[in-house]
Amino acid sequence: MSSDIRDNLLRVRDAIAAQCQRDGRNESEITLVCVSKTVPVDTVRQAIEAGCSVLGENYVQEAQDKIISLGHAPRWHLIGHLQRNKASRAAQLFDMVQSVDSEKLAVKLDGAALAAGRALEVLIEVNAFGEASKTGLPETELGAVVETVRSLKNLKLMGLMGLPPPQKAEADQRKQFARLRTLWETLPPENRKVLSMGMSADYGAAIAEGSTMIRIGTAIFGARGM
Repeated sequence: MSSDIRDNLLRVRDAIAAQCQRDGRNESEITLVCVSKTVPVDTVRQAIEAGCSVLGENYVQEAQDKIISLGHAPRWHLIGHLQRNKASRAAQLFDMVQSVDSEKLAVKLDGAALAAGRALEVLIEVNAFGEASKTGLPETELGAVVETVRSLKNLKLMGLMGLPPPQKAEADQRKQFARLRTLWETLPPENRKVLSMGMSADYGAAIAEGSTMIRIGTAIFGARGM
């Protein structure tokens, strides 16, 4: 096993624990998603052996090869944009889809989950900051999509996912995460299980503002391409 991956994972977990202590939270409230996009299968296997129990992938096709090789001992989350024509395969492969961003995609996933004979956990991805370069639905559409997903029998709405624009100052990071938390708090209580926000550069601020799930790639696997 790569000592770098093991040591990086330990550092991240220690940092999560320290942040939770500062904020009066229990570290068991935080799910760590190890983002393994572009990471080779053998390296992902080492991460699983080191303790990564939830893995995040951006692309259905890339993830498929890893899931076939590594199985479902870890949970697999789709965190990248999902095209509707990939919904069927995604419903078969993933334990959670974090990137539901339209009513049409939700309906497509519901039918795919029915065909796969399972209930699929999903998050609604919100683009709360109007970034044209990012996916996610505008917050003005959130209420309608929430109601649609709640009406679908084969999807389990667990909460929201958000990816704010990068900010260097912690105060600015926290302000953005607080906005996402406020949107999450508008969901019915039974759908407020997961608030997925925070990555390698800002997960401390995300935890401080109520994140329950952080998505960490670089801090565990190193910069992409290395």
